[in-house]
Amino acid sequence: MFFLNRYDAAMKLAPLLEKYKNEEGVILAVPRGGVPIGYYLAKHLDFPLDLLMTKKIGHPANEEFAIGAVGMEDSVVDKLYNIPRDYIEHEINCIRRSLTERYKKFMGAREPVDIKNKIVIVVDDGVATGKTILVTLKLLRSRNPKKIVVAVRVSSVEAAKRISKKADEFISLHTPEPFYGVGGFYEDFSDTTDEEVMALLKELNEREKVA
Repeated sequence: MFFLNRYDAAMKLAPLLEKYKNEEGVILAVPRGGVPIGYYLAKHLDFPLDLLMTKKIGHPANEEFAIGAVGMEDSVVDKLYNIPRDYIEHEINCIRRSLTERYKKFMGAREPVDIKNKIVIVVDDGVATGKTILVTLKLLRSRNPKKIVVAVRVSSVEAAKRISKKADEFISLHTPEPFYGVGGFYEDFSDTTDEEVMALLKELNEREKVA
């Protein structure tokens, strides 16, 4: 299955999320590529759109191996790996500072949406390994949402298996095998710029003010 662009893929995801339309929920988009799909789904479901500002903590011996995740206000760390506390604290502080700066750039003075007791729909333009999203789900779960749904346009089979065990619902439009990367399933997979992200968020914010 190939997609023309992010809008095409979002429109194919929308019917699968229709059942949540009358629920109290929020779309959490992974910047930057997840924001266009989050924008279209937020409009379709009449949900607020917020940014999923989290990042994994990499193992000191292999930064690709996630040992935890950091948000702007919280963090989770897998204690099984017995990583020095100094390293953990340094990574948390650096990552949190970076996340906060990016959030302010995109959202201005707006406060993050409280996800407690809400349907949380996490969207991105695809998932390769799923390792980062897995630790992010643990972080989101600690904020007591009603339900966590992960909705992507394309995913590897292995990532789909992993995420399905941790999310309340996992939706992927396409889980090809073999998997050669997210961008290979789009006719137009051009980068989403900071300016495009800010324009989409501003439009939705203005719509909420009018409503």
